Amino acid sequence: MKMNWIISRSHILLNIFLIGLIVNLDAQTSGDIESQRISLPNGWSLTPAGRTLNLGDLPLNIAISPSKKLAAITNNGQSDQSIQLVDIEKEIVVDSVSIGKAWLGLAFSGNGKYLYASGGNDNMILRYSISNNHISVYDTIILGKPWPEKISIAGLALDDSKNRLYAVTKENNSLYVVDTKSKKIIWKYDIGGEGYTCLLSPDHKTLYATCWGCDKVIIFDTDQQKISGSVNVGDNPNDMCISGSGQYLFVANANDNNVSVIDTRQNKVIETLNTALYPETPSGSTTNSVALSSDEKTLFIANADNNCLSVFDVSVPGRSKSKGFIPGAKGYGNKG
Repeated sequence: MKMNWIISRSHILLNIFLIGLIVNLDAQTSGDIESQRISLPNGWSLTPAGRTLNLGDLPLNIAISPSKKLAAITNNGQSDQSIQLVDIEKEIVVDSVSIGKAWLGLAFSGNGKYLYASGGNDNMILRYSISNNHISVYDTIILGKPWPEKISIAGLALDDSKNRLYAVTKENNSLYVVDTKSKKIIWKYDIGGEGYTCLLSPDHKTLYATCWGCDKVIIFDTDQQKISGSVNVGDNPNDMCISGSGQYLFVANANDNNVSVIDTRQNKVIETLNTALYPETPSGSTTNSVALSSDEKTLFIANADNNCLSVFDVSVPGRSKSKGFIPGAKGYGNKG
C-alpha cells in the first residue's frame, strides 16, 4: 500500500489532540453527546467524544509548542495546503498560512519562536517565525530540486542543542541530517524503504525512524552519526511516541491493526497491542497515531478507518490491557 493512500481519515489525529491535551474539558452530558451525532452513508452513526475544530483538507500532523499554548497543524490534502495555528486554551484557529506542498513533518524550536514544516514534493523544509500568535515564512532549507526529482520530505525531528534537523523521505528512502545554521545537508543515509517519520529519544542520543516501506524502526546514533541497528515491527509502521525515560517506544502499524511496544534497552518488541474492534478483524483499522497520557499509564491509539481511539492501560509494560474505545468524528471534504 503506497503511503499517499493510507490516511484518508487522518482528522482522527485531532481527537488525540483534544482528549490528550485539553485536560479541563467539562464532563459531557447525554444531551451534549446526542447533539453531535453524525449519520454515515452506511446507516451507522457516530457520537464523538470531546469537542472538534474545523480544519483544512487532510490534516496529517500536530505539533505542540514548548509553552503548550499553541498547536500547529499541517493540512496536506488535494485542495489548498496550509499550516494552521491553534490557541489550545481558547480552542480557536488564530492564524493560517498557505504552503505550496506539504507532507506530515512539523517541529517547533525549543524556544517556540520557529516552526519547521515539511515541504513534501517541493523537496524543501520551511522555517516559519512564530510571534504573537502569528505565523510567517522565515526562510527555507533546500534538499533538492522540486518534483519530479524524487525526494519527498516526510517526518521531521529537531535537536536545537546541536543545530541538527533530521528528515526522512518517502521517494528516495533516506534520512537527511541538516545543519540549521548553515542550512546545509551534512549527511544522507539510505534507510531501505519509504520513510514515514522520526523521533528523538528524551536524551537526544538516539533517533528512531519508521520505515514504512521496510516494516522496521531504524535506530540512528546521533553522537556517532550512524545507523546503529533496526527493529522489525508490523506492516507499514508510521507514528511513534516514547516514554519519558526513553525505555519504551510505541509504534503504530497501519496495515496490521496494531501497535508494537519496543524496549529500547533491548531493542526488541516486547508486546503487540491489537487495536481493532474485534480480535480477528482483518486489516483495515488503519492504526495511524499514538499518544501517551501525562502519567504514562494510558496509551491512546487512533484507528483512522474505524473512526475511534483504542485505549490501553500500559502501566505494566509487557502486560498491557485494553480499556475500550472512544468514538471519533467523521470528517468530510475540507472540514477536517
